[in-house]
Amino acid sequence: MPAQLIDGREIAATIREELRVRVAQLAAHGLVPGLATVLVGADPASQLYVGMKNRAAAEAGIHSRQITLPHDTPEDELLAVVEQLNADPDIHGILVQLPLPPQIDEQKVLLSIDPSKDVDGFHPVNVGRLATGATDVLAPCTPWGVIQLLLRTGNDPAGKHVVVVGRSNIVGRPMASLLLRRGAGGDATVTVAHSRTPDLGAITRQADILIVAIGRPDTITADMVQPGAVVIDVGTNRVEAPETERGYRVTGDVSFDEVREVASWITPVPGGVGPMTIAMLLSNTVQAAEALHGERSERSS
Repeated sequence: MPAQLIDGREIAATIREELRVRVAQLAAHGLVPGLATVLVGADPASQLYVGMKNRAAAEAGIHSRQITLPHDTPEDELLAVVEQLNADPDIHGILVQLPLPPQIDEQKVLLSIDPSKDVDGFHPVNVGRLATGATDVLAPCTPWGVIQLLLRTGNDPAGKHVVVVGRSNIVGRPMASLLLRRGAGGDATVTVAHSRTPDLGAITRQADILIVAIGRPDTITADMVQPGAVVIDVGTNRVEAPETERGYRVTGDVSFDEVREVASWITPVPGGVGPMTIAMLLSNTVQAAEALHGERSERSS
């Protein structure tokens, strides 16, 4: 029997509805969550992605502010913009869209963001707190979205052997940290494999839950998956397809058609993990605003 599909679009829509309720509760206390996106240059993919984030924020009732700077913006000027946003009480989340032009040190810019407004979850303070088990941290959006997909389909990772394929700072490493935390979405036994892992299939076949974020199309085939495993495909790859109108097709890191015949649950690409990333960005923004409201409540009590 083919695996059940994990519909990321549907789950993301549910999360956005829940966020509208939380935003309304904050608004009742005079606080509107604010998200600032900073775009340097005119990269079409970045423009599209930032536009999607802004539209999703507006639909959730989140105040969205986009700052667009020329491609040749000096690093000091961008850092000054970030500093202004750090000090702006109406902004609770800051997202600097990557990649940045070559004259700008991306790491320096990310370090300049106030960790309490770092809704991407990339600041070392947030990374460190996540790695040490904090549950109130702003977690990177894609792995946090994966946790939500698992929990909301009844595939709680607690007590399961989860194999994460990929060790990037954006997905693989924070994914492992989230799965190792105590509490909901955690308490898993975690193995991290990667491109240098010998006999990768011997590791992936041990997984009750297999999360793949290695950035190579069709890396995971049916013989590498334990029957009945839950398979989460984080990969998004463009593969040449001259027969199509666009000239390419989008595929994941998992050979979907064949693995679907072995797994119990599987995410499609597109429509699986992708929609969750923006949903969790909005969730982090609301969480940051709620934390500020909590601080205000404590100070006034």
